[in-house]
Amino acid sequence: QVQLAESGGGLVQAGGSLRLSCAVSTSGIAFWRLTMAWYRQTAGRQRELVATINSEAIATYSESMKGRFTISRDNDKNTAWLQMNSLKSEDTGVYLCNVYQSPFWGQGTQVTVSS
Repeated sequence: QVQLAESGGGLVQAGGSLRLSCAVSTSGIAFWRLTMAWYRQTAGRQRELVATINSEAIATYSESMKGRFTISRDNDKNTAWLQMNSLKSEDTGVYLCNVYQSPFWGQGTQVTVSS
C-alpha cells in the first residue's frame, strides 16, 4: 500500500518559481524502488505527464517542461520534489504525484500562475 501527499502549490506570478513536494508512505515496498512521477491536469486538456524519476534518480521530462522543471527525490525522506521555474500562465493546473504506472495517486496541489 502506498499513500502520497502533495504540497507546495499556490499562486505565483509569471516568471516565478514553486517547489512541489510529494511525501510518500509505503507498506511492503521500499520507496527507493519506486519510480515516481508528476502529472498535471490543466483546463481543457487531458492529464499529462510532467516528469519521472526512477530508482537510480534518472529523470525524464515532457518536452514542453524540459529546462524549466526539475524532478528530484530523497530516498531517506521518502519524498519527491518538482522544482518549477520560469512559470507561465499555461502551467496553471492541479499537479499530482504518482507512483509511475500504478494506481497510487496523491490528491493534487493547485498551481496558479498569474500573468
